[in-house]
Amino acid sequence: MTPLVVAAVLLAALAHATWSALAHGIRDQLLAFTLVGGGGAVCGALLACFAPLPAAEAWPPLLISAVLHVVYMTLLMRSFQLGEFGQMYPIARGTSPLVVTVLSAVFLHELPDAWQLTGVLLASAGLLGVSLWGLRGRRAAPGAGAQGPALVAALCTGLAIATYTTVDGVGVRASGSALGYIAWLMIFEGLAIPAYAFATRRRRLVEQLRPVAARGLLGGALSVAAYGLVLWAQTRAPLAPVAALRESSIIAGAAIGALFFKERFGWPRTAASVLMVGGIALMLHGS
Repeated sequence: MTPLVVAAVLLAALAHATWSALAHGIRDQLLAFTLVGGGGAVCGALLACFAPLPAAEAWPPLLISAVLHVVYMTLLMRSFQLGEFGQMYPIARGTSPLVVTVLSAVFLHELPDAWQLTGVLLASAGLLGVSLWGLRGRRAAPGAGAQGPALVAALCTGLAIATYTTVDGVGVRASGSALGYIAWLMIFEGLAIPAYAFATRRRRLVEQLRPVAARGLLGGALSVAAYGLVLWAQTRAPLAPVAALRESSIIAGAAIGALFFKERFGWPRTAASVLMVGGIALMLHGS
């Protein structure tokens, strides 16, 4: 990957960790993701006014991806409800590069070399370290770590991320316009959760949204910027290393959890983060 692509994906990683933290910081997760989705849809509509329509062959993967993004948002919302941010975020995001590597090899014939495979194994070791340390903390101090349902929700979130990443890799390359693709993707996916929230809460929704509106809408804008940069990068580089580099957001997420949510970081999580970074570096070396 070129330095410009690397810089774009690193910026996307920071933006993603930031909007996820903003969403996690809102106690009512349905309100949080209503604002993130609604803010994303508004940004998408504005972009659509200036970007060309995606090519016809890009619309099927775009619509499939929109559904997968809604599934991902629902699972992420559940993960944040069940577990602490500093653990759920690394597990959800860290699962994705492993699966993307397999899916891109099977469906896009982007075969990883020895460097990339070694990087996958090293990143997997880091992910395992984060997960096991959290479970250990759970046994030592009830309520401090993640339960089984939280881990399952986070792992399923990672599978959803990997699936929509692969689908979007196909769609954005066929679209002819990364900006047009992200605009319509944000419109379609962003309306689903707000529509559900309105259907279930009706008149109470506006009153409940008002105190957290600024944070939630900022999260929506950051989510558009984060994934827009990733989609652009996917038109310039293979999917697996882009997905791996994007998950450097894991480190930012763990740091945010420690600084702002008073969650433990500790040397085990530091060591696991170093392993993840090492795995990412090997993947980039191989690309």
